[in-house]
This record gives sequence, structure tokens and C-alpha cells, in this order.
Amino acid sequence: MTIFRRSHVSLVVGLAALLAGCGRHKQARVEVPAPPSVETKPQVATVPEKSPAPTKPPAAESDAADPTLSVPADAIPILTETGMASWYGAPYHNRRSSNGEIYNMHAMTAAHRTLPLGSIVRVTNVKSGQSALVRITDRGPFVGGRILDVSYAAAKLLDIWQPGVARVKLEVMQTPTSIATGGRWAVQIGSFGNQKQASALADHLSRRYQTAMVDKFLSPVGAWGVRVRVLNDDRQRAESLAHETETREGSVYLVRLD
Repeated sequence: MTIFRRSHVSLVVGLAALLAGCGRHKQARVEVPAPPSVETKPQVATVPEKSPAPTKPPAAESDAADPTLSVPADAIPILTETGMASWYGAPYHNRRSSNGEIYNMHAMTAAHRTLPLGSIVRVTNVKSGQSALVRITDRGPFVGGRILDVSYAAAKLLDIWQPGVARVKLEVMQTPTSIATGGRWAVQIGSFGNQKQASALADHLSRRYQTAMVDKFLSPVGAWGVRVRVLNDDRQRAESLAHETETREGSVYLVRLD
């Protein structure tokens, strides 16, 4: 009887515990995800606005065909000359100019008889008003009544190319040396149709001006000329020689060599 009661009690206690366990709600384990991180917008590199290209101050005048030629806008011409201008291209193209450079008829250059080599001049077509800056690199023109020979490129810009000649105003804007003083001067005579004529005149002038250096030369166009370099390349001596020399074969020109 004691054993039965003890077993009964154990059974009752175990059953009560089981019922108690069944009556309690079991909490389910829930995996809670971590809070989402704050989404950051990708940084976009900002490109700074382009600042406008600096404009060239209107302090200088420059030629569109050759931007290396420029003079101050307020520059006053050193010398002004008006006369006929022509142009030259082939066969002078790619030959040596008076200043030692190879002549390029597509560059903005010109030939003048007495301006210092390297001078910058403004040339204006009197009729059309077209204007351009050119650099003096050569000697010429050796044709009566003309004061300037411009390159092919300058002739196109100045509207001289088709007519061949035009009346121009020449304004000397810059010179590397003085126009009025100094310089190396000579007299050039030509052109002659053959070497015999040039040699005869050169011999005559050599006997007449014994202190002068006389030589003959062949131009790129096949014409012969004579050049007389007076003693010390003096300008007054050269001018005197030019005034007192007369030939039937060719015109006489005062020429600056530098």
C-alpha cells in the first residue's frame, strides 16, 4: 500500500509537471536582422566650369596672316611713303633673300631698296583700303616707278595679286636700326640682257671709281646687274655716285645692304 501510494504520488507529480509544461507558450527564436545601414549616394566628381579663354587685349595690332608680326595699337609711323607696289613669287621662291633667309612667297614679307632689313611696315592698298603688316627681308623692286615688292601671300591679302601692281601707302612702324644714320650703302644698276653688257659697265665703273668695289651678278630671273660698293659703304658717296651715273642699259638705284 505504501509502495502504491508513493508510485501514485510520483505519477501525479510527473503528470502535473507535464501538463504545466504543455500549458506554457514556448517563445520562438526570431533572428532580427541588423538595421540597414544608411545608404550613401556615390560621390560624383564635379567638373569645374571652364573659365573663358583670355581675350587678347586690344593693345597691339597684328596681321591675321602672320600673328608674329605686331605693333602697338598707338604706334606712330616713323616714315610714310606712297607709290606703286608689285609682287614677286616664283622663280624667287626658295632662293636666298638679301637678309640671308630663304625666301618663302607664302610668308608676309616684302622687298624695299633702302629700309633696314627686318623693318616692319604697314602696307595699305589706297584703292581698296585693305591693309597688312609685312617684314622687309629683301631688296627691290628694281623697276622704275615702284617702291615696294610684296610676297605672293601679301599680294593676295592686299588685292595686288590679280592686277599685278597697285598704289599703296607704306607706313614704317618698326626698324631694327636707324633710318636716318648709319647703314651700308651701294649703287645697283640693271638689269642687262647679257653678261657682256654687265661686264663692260663694271669695267668702266671700276676705272672711274678706283676706290669702289664693283661686281656683276645674275638675278634669279636670268638678268644681269652691276653693284657698286663705295668706300666705307658711305651713304653720301653712294648717293653722289647714283646721281652722276647714267646708263642706257639699266636704271640706277641707291640700295642699303643691311
